[in-house]
Order: sequence, then C-alpha cells, then structure tokens
Amino acid sequence: MSNPEDVPSRLEGKNVARVVCCFLGVGSLVAWNAMLTITDYYYQVFPKYHPSRVLTIVYQLFANVFIITLAYKESKLNTRLRNILGYSIYAASTFCLIILDLASHGSGSVLAYVVLCLIVALFGLADAFVQGAMVGDLSFMSPDFIQAFMGGLGIAGALTSGLRLITKAIFDKSHDGLRKGALLFIGIATLIELACVFLYTLVFAKLPIVKYYRAKAGKEGAKTVYADLVAAGLQEQAEQIQHMDESKIQKLTKKQLLRENIDLGINLFLVYIVTLSIFPGFLYENTGEHRLGDWYTPVLVAMFNVLDAISRFIPSIKRLAMESRKWITVCVVARFLLVPAFYFTAKYADQGWMLFLTSFLGLTNGYLTVCIFSTAPKGYNGPEANALGNIMCVFLLGGIFAGVCLGWLWLIGNDSF
Repeated sequence: MSNPEDVPSRLEGKNVARVVCCFLGVGSLVAWNAMLTITDYYYQVFPKYHPSRVLTIVYQLFANVFIITLAYKESKLNTRLRNILGYSIYAASTFCLIILDLASHGSGSVLAYVVLCLIVALFGLADAFVQGAMVGDLSFMSPDFIQAFMGGLGIAGALTSGLRLITKAIFDKSHDGLRKGALLFIGIATLIELACVFLYTLVFAKLPIVKYYRAKAGKEGAKTVYADLVAAGLQEQAEQIQHMDESKIQKLTKKQLLRENIDLGINLFLVYIVTLSIFPGFLYENTGEHRLGDWYTPVLVAMFNVLDAISRFIPSIKRLAMESRKWITVCVVARFLLVPAFYFTAKYADQGWMLFLTSFLGLTNGYLTVCIFSTAPKGYNGPEANALGNIMCVFLLGGIFAGVCLGWLWLIGNDSF
C-alpha cells in the first residue's frame, strides 16, 4: 500500500477527499440502514412475516452471491462503472420503496411483500457493486481514505437512527404517523444516494491526490483505474495502462493474498457473525416490553448505530489504532461472550443493561472493522491492494449473512424471554 508520506506535498485535496469518502460511505449503507430503521413500520404492515429477519436474509443472499463473483473478476472490471452503477441502483431502489407504498396504500398483502423483497434484492446487488469497488479502490490510497469510508458506513447508521427518531416524534400523534415518517425518511435516503452519484462521477476522480494514487496504481498494473484516469483527464496514463504487458507485472495471486491474510478475513467474518446474530432481529423480537414502549427498539438501534459510528473514527488516532493481528484475534474471540450476555440480559435484567450492551456491541463492531480493513492492505502494491480489498469484503458480507441466519435461532426460545 502506498505510504501517504510519499505523496508530493504540492498535491491538494486530501481533506476534501476524506470528506467525499465519508459521504460515499454513508451512501453505500444509508439505503439499507433506512430499511432497518423503519422496520417498526414494516412490522405494523407485515406483522406475520418477520420483516427484519426475512428482508435481511434476502439482502445478504444477493449481496454475497454477487460480491463473490465480482471479487473473482475484480482485476478485469471497470471500477468507475461499477461504483456509478451501484449508487444508481441504490437511488432507484430506494425511490421504488416510496412508489410501492403509495401504490399499495400501505397494505400488508402478500404481493406487496414479494415486491418489497425484490427491491431489497436490488439493494444487495448494489451493495456488491459498491462495497468491493470502493474498498478495493481506496485500499491502495491513503489509510485515511479507507478509514473515512468506513466511518461513513457508521455515520449512515447513526444518521438514519437520528432521523428516524425525529420523524417518529414529529408524526407520533398524527393519523397514520408511522407511515408518514417512514415515507419522509425514505425520501431523504433517496436524495443522499443521488448526491453520491454526483460526488463520485464529477468530484472524486478529479481531486489531485486521488489522481496521484490512481496513476501510481496504474503504473503498477492496476487496469481497474483506467476509466477513472480518463474521467480525470489523464489520457496519457490511461493509454499506458491499456498497452501494458501483463506478463511483466509482478503481483501476488488472489490465492497468495488470501493465504497471507486469512487470519484477518476470518476475524472480520466472526465480528459480523456476532453482530448480525443480535442486530437487528434480536432487538426487535426478543427484548420484550419495557417502559419506553414502542420507542424501546428504535432507541436500541440508535444506540448501536451511534456507538458504531463513533468507534470507526477512533483508529484515526494512531495511538488508539490496533495493528497487532494477535490482539485483534483476541478481541474478536472475546466478543462471543456478548451472545450469552444478551440472552441473560433480555431474560433477567432491565432496559438500562440492554442499552449498555447494545452500545458496547456497536462500539466493538465499528472499531474492529476499521482496524482490520486498515491493517490488511499495508505493504501491497496497487493491484494487490485492490484485490485484497475485494476479498475482505467477501468475508465481511459472508459474516453478515451467516450472522443473520444464526439470528433465527433466537426464535427457538422466544417464549422464554
């Protein structure tokens, strides 16, 4: 990975690039987080269909199938087209949620639920396009960029939770208030996705520091940056990539990269198994009734998202960043204690302890995610870092999918909560 200290001091745009990366991180998750955050509305419309669990499985099934395919072919794909297409699908799919609700008049019919699942499947497709492409692209740039992007993923959760609480408060006493708040919420998410299409297409590629990293990666044999170099006006460098002899490019294969980083991949997988086996299904269906009433679950989700967002910026302080693979593994394994902790807290403790545990779940999830993604690409050249970024996203989405599936096991003892 390129050392940020090697970047010529005359290059500008680093702070702007960090802000754009953060916003693109928000956009890559805000649509799905919007779905998760308004699940209280979908439980009202589809009370018998376990929407938080079913929709998450549909989303992750499609995301995993496509991310594996795209990661395998990453070196031959157009990263620019992949990102633009992904953010565009997000924007169109989010808008389709509004159309579906207006067309069905908020009814809980089977047909409306099937269409909702199809829209969520498109979210999974968009996620596969964006996650691997953005992480792969940023992995050969400054570590600050990947941290900003990961921070944006956390901000997406905190932002959606905050907006959901606001819209819920505004429409709480009005007729059909839950539905009105959900529609307003989805409308805001659609505008954010459209802004991401604009930022990536017209702003990010033209920043001097981004041009530098992509040109450097191109010289190292990364053909994925060709379209972005053309868009940035670096036609000469783009042409050099097109005529480069691949047999002379020195780079590790995906199998070699996987062998060298299998520990980090498994750790990332385990982090999200624990997180998604609890969040959001357990919080919606297994925490019982408490003094906060119908505000209880939205507050729990908000606490998770806020702490997840804050923790993703902690590694930007070098003294607080965990780079030891051994200690990352120790922390990841220790997180499995949260599973029995949530069970006994839901069964015997009050809502204060549940709020604390949910906050800790979010804090460790965001922190470990950024530490793993920041550590993995160090020491690799452009093509290798791009490939490794895609591979790590496969482990991430695989862990999410496995965690969602394991989350169904909570229903076995649902009556005992």
